[in-house]
Amino acid sequence: MSDFILVAGAWLGAWAWDEVAVELRGAGHDVHALTLSGLAERRDTRPDGQQTHVRDIAEEVERLDLRDVVLVGHSYAGIPVGQAAARIGDRLRRVVFVDANVPVDGESFLSGWPSEHVRRTIDAQGGYWPPLGPEEYAGQGLTDEQIARIVEATPHPGITLTEPAVLDRPLGELPATYVKCLLDGDEPMPAVAALLGSDSWELVTLDTGHWPMFSQPSALARVLHEAAARP
Repeated sequence: MSDFILVAGAWLGAWAWDEVAVELRGAGHDVHALTLSGLAERRDTRPDGQQTHVRDIAEEVERLDLRDVVLVGHSYAGIPVGQAAARIGDRLRRVVFVDANVPVDGESFLSGWPSEHVRRTIDAQGGYWPPLGPEEYAGQGLTDEQIARIVEATPHPGITLTEPAVLDRPLGELPATYVKCLLDGDEPMPAVAALLGSDSWELVTLDTGHWPMFSQPSALARVLHEAAARP
């Protein structure tokens, strides 16, 4: 069995993985859901930038002395998770990106898509990106209760969204699974599509929206369990 580190995307903390963690532990895995600096119960620990989040993840692996690690990054968290995966060496078993952005050396989370409105919001909100309004979560397979939980989550530290990624090795060399959630679009983003050409990467799809830890936790847990079993 593997050691999982689960990292949720913007606004969310370790709490977002509660249902998935139960399923994975039931399958015999050790599970460590991680809250990044500046979010949820760590909201008072303001990060210096995106590299703080990379260190949060890599240092958790070291602190727990984990081996055979499956790093899981959802949405924004794919960027720090991808960088951390490249840094933990032979401790890594696999990295799983759940409908996630992937790090591109020298580019930030806000690079490569029409994000000027996010930058303006961060400036207007004192350096933070607040959760979107409830209407933005429609059509993603979520219940009203689940949407309410996300909307009430922590504003995200903007500096982690604007700092560029730094890759220590090509991401295509890492053993990776990309989970594409089809209600959030049929095709992976171009940076992901390019990586899926690597023999080390595989694509898995889920017929749900961008937050599968809420909308389909059992299905997501099965995907993660199967990813961990890949040679």
